[in-house]
Amino acid sequence: MIRSLRRHVPLLDWAPAYDRTAFSNDMIAALVVTIMLIPQSLAYALLAGLPPEAGIYASIAPIVLYAIFGTSRALAVGPVAVVSLLTASAVGQVADQGTAGYAVAALTLAVLSGGFLLLMGVLRLGFLANFLSHPVIAGFITASGILIAASQLKHILGIPAEGHTLPELVLSLGAHLDRINWITVALGLAATGFLFWARAHLKPLLRAMGAPAPLADILTKAGPVAAVVATTLAVWGLGLDQRGVAIVGTVPQGLPPLTLPGLSPDLLRALVLPAILISVIGFVESVSVAQTLAAKKRQRIDPDQELIGLGAANLGAGFTGGFPVTGGFSRSVVNFDAGAETPAAGIFTALGLAIAAVALTPLVHYLPKATLAATIIVAVLSLVDLSILKKTWGYARADFAAVAVTIVLTLGLGVEIGVAAGVALSVLLHLYRTSRPHVAELGRVPGTEHFRNIHRHSVETDPTLVSLRVDESLYFANARFLEDLIQKRVTEGCDIRNVVLMFSAVNEVDYSALESLEAINLRLRDMGVGLHLSEVKGPVMDRLHRSDFLTALNGQVFLSQYEAWTRLAPSSAPAAASAI
Repeated sequence: MIRSLRRHVPLLDWAPAYDRTAFSNDMIAALVVTIMLIPQSLAYALLAGLPPEAGIYASIAPIVLYAIFGTSRALAVGPVAVVSLLTASAVGQVADQGTAGYAVAALTLAVLSGGFLLLMGVLRLGFLANFLSHPVIAGFITASGILIAASQLKHILGIPAEGHTLPELVLSLGAHLDRINWITVALGLAATGFLFWARAHLKPLLRAMGAPAPLADILTKAGPVAAVVATTLAVWGLGLDQRGVAIVGTVPQGLPPLTLPGLSPDLLRALVLPAILISVIGFVESVSVAQTLAAKKRQRIDPDQELIGLGAANLGAGFTGGFPVTGGFSRSVVNFDAGAETPAAGIFTALGLAIAAVALTPLVHYLPKATLAATIIVAVLSLVDLSILKKTWGYARADFAAVAVTIVLTLGLGVEIGVAAGVALSVLLHLYRTSRPHVAELGRVPGTEHFRNIHRHSVETDPTLVSLRVDESLYFANARFLEDLIQKRVTEGCDIRNVVLMFSAVNEVDYSALESLEAINLRLRDMGVGLHLSEVKGPVMDRLHRSDFLTALNGQVFLSQYEAWTRLAPSSAPAAASAI
């Protein structure tokens, strides 16, 4: 009972051993992450099409709930760029931005995502995320980064623009270029340029000036805060809001409110598929970061428990005025590098954000939206990796096709269609590859007991014996391929008397493949050719014993390929080996 409780509530594992050293390290990490998270949360709320306070709300309760139920010691949960973009795309289809219905739909999306993640965790379905291949993820994130950056240009230029695809955004921006606010452009470009410079050069400059490494690191991470302060003071001091510069405006003071999602059947039907998509994308991003950071400290995470932790976090966001969240790469790395020892660092971060929500929100009244847009653009452009196209083109054209299709469709038709098409293409490519398994015809390396591909090595062969190594598990999609290959090979010459299937790489034989093996056996028997197996793995052998195949087999099952060779090849030396 206690062990089960600890497995489902990891807080009970690390809390009893919590000490002063861990507290000190966690507090320092929380301070750094809180400083980073305040402008980032406001920016991602803007990206999701929600009021800025929603970003802070989405960074308080979810962090605490993940700290209780999550297994990563360093993962920082909250709004992230890709999930915010998916939120805007999904919610924008059922409600208009700025309306109460839009906010309610965002809450509903968070609750649906949380419920789906919890269900996956309880059913231990974390493996389903493996259907998103790395090329698809890389293509989707790259395209999403381009889309996000393009969507923020309207704030940099101070003009209206709409659209969820790149062509729509470009056309909308072009239609309003005559309304550019050049003061906003100046602020936005200045903030963007400073943030890019700070990322690359601020830390070396501070170190050259004699600042200790930890202090230089904290000040570099606080670069967005400096941009926020400077541009906010400029707008306030010069009255730039009266000259057309869009500002954040009044942000309510107070802790996150208790909120209820919409329960309309129409709303739930419209959001259930986007919620599933957000859940899977968010989980893949989160668990990848968590596993990377855990490996650095020789720790481990439980993917199924991570589903429960992220599910609880999203439910918390849905009932406290937020929107869907997941583990963020940049803030998690900052949390790790700042020395976070336990998930308590997340709880302290949530406390810091709660204090900011109560006491500091009036200070962002004059914060220009262009600065928040600059923060988003700088963050997401680091995710864009077009080199993946060149890498996959040189390595595997099928993977290149998956990346290219995902990027093109995400940019041209939207994020949901893009990632859905990428997943579908990945599955289809996998089925295509495995439907045509690599089957090598083998010969013996002279003077050894080793067998290699006759087309790659100089080996001994026997005209009466064909040895085929099947390099893939056999299932419904490739069983017929093996039938056709053997039929073609055996009818090529009349001297063949035996065929050996080497099963050293076969981990599974499903019922469709079993029927194909039976058909092969019958066909070869009618031709006077023996069918034999070698190096069959134990689990596969167990499965074959449950059928009549081994009884009907017109040949034998050999322990090794060498044993089959010595027994079946007339040109080989006699051996005393016996078949199973």
